[in-house]
Amino acid sequence: MSDAFDDEIDAEPTISIGDYLKAVEEEELEADLVLGGDEGKECTYSKGYVKRQAVFSCLTCTPDGNAGICTACSLSCHEGHDILELWTKRNFRCDCGNSKFGEFYCKLSASKDVENSENKYNHNFKGTYCTCDQPYPDPNVEEQVEMIQCCVCEDWFHEEHIGLQPNDKIPRDEEGEPLYMDFICQGCAPVCSFLNYYPQIISAPETTSDTLDRKAVSENTHPTSPANTTNSATVSNADGVIKKCNTEAAGPSTTCLIQDLVGNPITDENNKPLFLFKNWREILCRCEKCSDLYAQQRISFLPDKEDSIAEYERMAKQRRSENMQKQEGDEMNFLNNLGHVEKMEILSGISDMKNEIFSFLESSDPSKVITTADVQQVFENLAKKRKRSQ
Repeated sequence: MSDAFDDEIDAEPTISIGDYLKAVEEEELEADLVLGGDEGKECTYSKGYVKRQAVFSCLTCTPDGNAGICTACSLSCHEGHDILELWTKRNFRCDCGNSKFGEFYCKLSASKDVENSENKYNHNFKGTYCTCDQPYPDPNVEEQVEMIQCCVCEDWFHEEHIGLQPNDKIPRDEEGEPLYMDFICQGCAPVCSFLNYYPQIISAPETTSDTLDRKAVSENTHPTSPANTTNSATVSNADGVIKKCNTEAAGPSTTCLIQDLVGNPITDENNKPLFLFKNWREILCRCEKCSDLYAQQRISFLPDKEDSIAEYERMAKQRRSENMQKQEGDEMNFLNNLGHVEKMEILSGISDMKNEIFSFLESSDPSKVITTADVQQVFENLAKKRKRSQ
């Protein structure tokens, strides 16, 4: 009898109260960060090529992975379909219902161009990632390996496939936290080779013979070495010009921050994956020549602070806070528009539920696990109290 009872307890899913509340909050926050505060009610097509938004791929409608859809369309137009969550993409316009979907029409915005010519697609839209072209999560492995996203091509890479030398290590602190803000993959590094003229923003991979100076990293500067002493001094002396370029309202500056360095050759050694420090975008030169270079290389988004995932998440948190405040305001307006009797009944019901939950929590150990029986008991107690008061 005892063994059977123990087996029944072990079989029932349990979770501590604290862990449950924390898990719910984390899931809500993660969803808001990915969706950027988009409630998924309207198709984003009318907004044009959105600077950054959550994008999904429907393998049911476009198995070739040559189209992407917005949050609202993934919910309203493709319910029950095989949907891939691609996190976020830059400068993307919703494809739902265009020529790539055959006779399928968008329920939210039927009038669309035949094709969004400026959209960019990669193998992520087919559900594969990295140079190994494997899916994530990978059904063939038990433990999923961490992946890093390139801030240029926006593909995701396994750490062992990013092109580091055997003795190289990704820059991390003693706790394993990244010492860099953004990553540029080996394939995109040649296009961005000019970034090597800004040694103070580049965090070189650690090696067994040359580790990163911790103090320099904490100050967002690159440690001084014979190889970069001249470059560091040259760029550091341009602090005033950096501020001028970043704040000048009349347009791009005519003074180039790296004009004295551009003649220096960039070797194949520089075309390794790049790890970039926090706020590196704000240091990039915005003169006419450099702006033309960004445009020619199709990377004009690089100096744009709002292009970063960090900025996207910051704005998502702000929208989340605003939405919660609005929700609280709507709830108060709803109550204020009710009659006195209805209002008192609702407030009384809410108060009874709060008191019952608080009573349960106070009488329980914070580490105690809650079961379905506990939840049922709370509502049974509420029902009994309501019945006695009637």
